[in-house]
Amino acid sequence: MTLLTPLSESTTITDPALLHCLTIASRTKALCHEIVTALEATSNTEPSEAALIDRSRKQKQLNGLIAQLKGLHRNAIMSSREAKEATAEARREVDRLHLQLQNLYYEQRHLRGEIKACRDFPHQYTSLPLISEEEFLELKPECKELGPHEMMIERLNNEKEVREELEKQRKELLSRKQALTMENKKRKDDLASLDEQLKKFIESSRPIQTTFQKEY
Repeated sequence: MTLLTPLSESTTITDPALLHCLTIASRTKALCHEIVTALEATSNTEPSEAALIDRSRKQKQLNGLIAQLKGLHRNAIMSSREAKEATAEARREVDRLHLQLQNLYYEQRHLRGEIKACRDFPHQYTSLPLISEEEFLELKPECKELGPHEMMIERLNNEKEVREELEKQRKELLSRKQALTMENKKRKDDLASLDEQLKKFIESSRPIQTTFQKEY
């Protein structure tokens, strides 16, 4: 009887350890068939010494193959457990990455919404009474090559400079007004004092007027 080769599983199983296990199993099966066939052949007769020696030799081979199969089986179980653990760990990692990807999608959608809200927000500078872009470029022709964002920054800076200059002029005019107000008040006080002095002078000169009137 010829030894059996690994069955059709060899066409789908590629793991070397499992292929080796299938080979040992096939050898064990073939050896069992040989032993059973030999026993059946001598069941009605007394086996010869050579047959007994051959049977003993094959029995030892069978015991060795069975022991080897047990070891391979134990190793296969351990390998299977490790493979299951590795698969479970890989699945957990895939789930974690998938959850992380979903969170990134949610965050991306949220950020896009925030960006759109910021772009649609009515910024204060849009309501400022700025001079037109044409007037601004006449004042600063060096800004013609700027982009829209940089152009708006320059226009706002120009508006800031103009308003600061106007504020400076306003404060100067206010200071001059306060000085003129104080000066006018001083003159008014001086005139009031002079008027009071004139009244006193007129009162004090009445006796003299009376005397002159008597003489004339």
